[in-house]
Formats: sequence, structure tokens, C-alpha cells
Amino acid sequence: MTLRRAAFAVPGDITTPTGGYIYERRLLDGLRAQGRDLRHLELGGSFPDPTEQDMGDAIAQLQALEPDRAVILDGFVSATLDTGALAGLHVPAVAMVHHPLAFETGLPAARRDHLFEIERRNLAHIAHVLVPSPSTAALLVRAYDVRPDRITIARPGTIQPSRPPAPTDPPLILSVGIQHPRKGHDILLQALGRITDLDWSAVIAGKAYDAAHAAELGELLDRLDLHGRVALRGFVPDRDLAGHYGAASIFALATRFEGYGLVFDEALAHGLPIVSCRTGAVPDTVPPEAGLLVAPDDPGALADALSYLLTHPDQRARLAEAAGAWGRRLPGWSETAQIAGQVLDRI
Repeated sequence: MTLRRAAFAVPGDITTPTGGYIYERRLLDGLRAQGRDLRHLELGGSFPDPTEQDMGDAIAQLQALEPDRAVILDGFVSATLDTGALAGLHVPAVAMVHHPLAFETGLPAARRDHLFEIERRNLAHIAHVLVPSPSTAALLVRAYDVRPDRITIARPGTIQPSRPPAPTDPPLILSVGIQHPRKGHDILLQALGRITDLDWSAVIAGKAYDAAHAAELGELLDRLDLHGRVALRGFVPDRDLAGHYGAASIFALATRFEGYGLVFDEALAHGLPIVSCRTGAVPDTVPPEAGLLVAPDDPGALADALSYLLTHPDQRARLAEAAGAWGRRLPGWSETAQIAGQVLDRI
């Protein structure tokens, strides 16, 4: 069978260390590994608020595609590209929707409504939609009028750890996620501030994606007097991050919403019990026997869950064993690419 030629339109720097960019970089590599002719269209980084120049350049690159190619559009692009240009596109388009833009944390009502309406209109002109989780698929059906037969779930792949775990004493609580309000690091810090009577250390690893929020986290760290116990690391290279996973005893992310959450699979692969929130795709991603989920925006409940695992090492070990068993069964990135490739070949 001849593999369909395609293009992948991604705004900004595809090496940016966020879950969405990591997914798209791995998918791009995986589709090429199939022997597929896949072109990377590098669009301007202003999406999802494209400048006039970036919008014009994106439209021009898409209009220049050969008619036998399909195109995958990053979710920022599919959600905010000019609707008329998208409707008139001469090649079939696949949207890669990690999570709808209107569900970002902290948006003003007018901004949220604008993003919702333009993404809903644009999705009507998309041939097919790739999503990372059943939760995101259900949300698109329920709120955005996308038919279920136009959605395919391509769960992210996982790279298995190359080193055995070496947990530290006292137990290390690890959190991984960009410094952005949606990730809930402020809630995690407040929770940690409530359990200072227990023996633990913590690392929060993730790029300062939102500068104002990163500054607020630093101020909160000072106010709670958690220096010496909590390290707010910022961006951590993959090799060093693997070391943090190996040294950890608990993975915690107080997220306010996730379309999937690659870091949960990384935690499972490293055999870490997970403490997080019942929101978005988290209940789909974190097996109930491998973690404790609480309500979002509730530092008290999060503190209770962390305290329970810290003071019940037998239960922590039970969850860790279940996490490791799940982690060893997780699919690789080649399986993710195979699912996406099948979509490209049939649309």
C-alpha cells in the first residue's frame, strides 16, 4: 500500500518542552519512520493569536501544498486559522486537538467565548480530528458538535526508563509541568505548606512558560517558607529529569485541566504512585489502583492525599507496584504514529 504524503503544520519551535510539542515532535518522527513523505510546515509562533503576517504566511504555505498531500494542523492552528481559508483548503485537513482552547485556565469570559466559537466553526471544516484521550473526544462531541466518527483517539506513546529506580530518603515528591496556572503548582505549594511536620523533599520541574505566574510561584515559595524543602527547578533536560523520576517516591500534579498529560504516563513507567486531580482526562489516564485523585483547587485535599502516602509506606508501595505494572503495558510512539497514519491514508 502506498503511504499518503502529508504535511504537519506546527506554530513556533517544535522543540519547546511542553506536552503538546513533545507529542507532535514524536508523531512527526514516527510518521517519517514509516517511510512516509511528511513535510514539516514551520508556522509563526504567534498562534493562537496570530499576527496578520503569521496568518498570511500560514495560509500561503497551506495553499502551496501539492493536492495529493493531507495536512495535520496543530490545535492552535486548526482552532484559530481564518475560517474562510480553512473552508477553501484544497487538501484534507486533520486537526490535532490536545484540548480545546476555550478550556484553558483563567480566561476572561469574552476571550473564552471567542475561542470557543471560532474553534467550533473551524472544526466543521476539518476532515478528521486526532485527540489524545477519550475525555477530549467526548468533550468535542458534547460541546463542539463533532461527530464521533470524525474523531480518532491516538494515545501518546511512552519511552520506558533505562535505569532502575533509586528512591531517596526522605521521600521525594516530584511534580513535572510548565509554570502555567493550569498546572496548579500554586495549589501543590499550598498543600506542601500544610504537611511540613512530615519528612519529605520536593522538586517542581517545568519551564517558566507564563512569566507572571512563575513570579507568583516564587513569591508563594517565599511566603510559605519552603526553601530548602522545595526546589522550583524550571526547565530540566531529559537526562536530569529521568534522574528525578528515578529518585522520586511520589508523583504529584495539582492540575486544573488536562487533555491528556504525558507526565502521568512517565510517572507510571517509573512505577510512581500518583496524586492529582479529578479533572479533564486525568481519570482516564491515571488508573485508580495507581493513584489518588482529589478535587481541583483544593490544597487541603491534596495535602491529605500526600500525607496519607507519606505516612503509609505499605499503601505507597502497593500503588507503586500497580503503577509499574500499568507503565510496562503502555504503548510506544510507533503505535501512536500507526494510528495517525491510518487516518491519513483513509481520509
